[in-house]
Amino acid sequence: MLAAMSGTASRDQAHTLRRLHDGSGLLSAAALRKLDETLPWYRALPAEDRSWVGLVVQAGISSFISWFSDPSTPPHGASDIFAAAPPELTRSISLQHTLQLVRLIVEVVEDHSDRLAAPGGERDLREAVLRYSREVAFSAAEVYARAAEVRGAWDARLEALVVDALVRGDADDALRSRVAALGWSGHGSAIVMVGTTSSPLDEVRAAELRRATRRAADDALVGIQGERLVVVLGGDGDLRAAAASLLGRFGPGPVVLGPAVASLAEAGRSAAAALAGLAAAPAWPTAPRPVAADDLLPERVLVGDLVARRTLVEQAYEPLVAAGGALLDTLAAHVEHGRSLEAAARVLYVHPNTVRYRLRKVAEVTGWDPLDAREAYVLQTALALGRLDSPRPPAAPADRTRP
Repeated sequence: MLAAMSGTASRDQAHTLRRLHDGSGLLSAAALRKLDETLPWYRALPAEDRSWVGLVVQAGISSFISWFSDPSTPPHGASDIFAAAPPELTRSISLQHTLQLVRLIVEVVEDHSDRLAAPGGERDLREAVLRYSREVAFSAAEVYARAAEVRGAWDARLEALVVDALVRGDADDALRSRVAALGWSGHGSAIVMVGTTSSPLDEVRAAELRRATRRAADDALVGIQGERLVVVLGGDGDLRAAAASLLGRFGPGPVVLGPAVASLAEAGRSAAAALAGLAAAPAWPTAPRPVAADDLLPERVLVGDLVARRTLVEQAYEPLVAAGGALLDTLAAHVEHGRSLEAAARVLYVHPNTVRYRLRKVAEVTGWDPLDAREAYVLQTALALGRLDSPRPPAAPADRTRP
C-alpha cells in the first residue's frame, strides 16, 4: 500500500512538473507584469537594468522548476540565478529589493498553483516554492555580502591611490573621477590631517577608522601609509572641530593640520604643509595637539621647507620693510636684547613706551605679537630670513696701499 501511495505521489509530482514546464512562460509573464505593477523602484530603473532584472526573474523561475524535479538536491543559489546579469546590478538593486523579487516569485507561483499543480498537489507545490524561496533568500544575502566585501576592498585600494596622489600633488582629471567614485561630494573646503598610528591597523580597525571619519565630516578620505596616517576632510562644517574629534584615532606624538583650501584639487598644498609640519614638530615639544602647520613655520624652515621660508618673509619681514624702518629696527632691538623693553629703548634712544607702541604696531602689521615668547621667536626667524634674502651691500675694496 505504501508503495502504491509513493507511486501515486511520484506520478502527481511528474504531472505537476510537466505542467510547470509548460507554464514557465506564463509564470515569467505574470511575474514581470506584477513587477511593473507593484514595485516602484523597478519602474524607476533604466531600461537596461529592467531587462537584467527580468532575466533574473526568469532564471529564478527556471531554477525552481529544475529543482522541483528532484527536491532532495540543494536548491540553486542566488549566485546561479544572478549569473545571467552583470555584477554591477547589485549596485542598482539592493538586497531588500532582491528579497522582494523572491517574495514576488513565490506569490506568482502561489497565485497559479491551482492551474499548474496536478489535482490535489496544490499544497505540495506551495510548500516546495516556500522552501525554495527560503534557501534562495539566504543565498542572496551571501551574494550581497561578497559583493560588499569586494567593493569595500576595491574602494580601500582606490582611496589609498587618491590620498597618495594628493600627497604627491597630482590633481588631474583622473583624480576627480576617482574621488567621485568614492562618494566625495566636493562641497565646501578641504583640510589635511596627518599623524602616526599607535600600531599597524588591520582591516577591522581601518574600516572603523573610515566610518569614524565619515561621521566627523561631510566628506572624508583615509590613507594608511605604514605608520603614517593621512586624513582628508571636506565639507561646509567646521573642519578643525571635526579634526579635533578624530584625535583619539591617532597614535602618540604630534598631529598636524594643514591649512584649509577651497577644494580637493588644492588639497596637495594642505598635505605638503601638514607633512612638513609633522617632520618639524619634534623641534617644538610643547606644541598643542593638533597643531596647525602654519604655527610650525620656524620649525619647518629648519627642515628645509621652502614654502615656510617664503611665507615668513612675505607675511612678516616684507610688511615691516614696507611699513618703514622704525618698526623693523624696533623689532630687531627687542628680540636681539633679550626681549626687554628697557634694553631696546636704550639702544634706540627712545622711551620704553615708544618701544611698546611700536611693537603693538608690529603685531598689527604681521599678525604675530612680539610680546609673546613663541610669536617673538617666529618674528625673529622671519627677521633673519629676510636679512638673508635681502641684497647685501657690496664689500668695501681692500686697501692696497703700502705703509
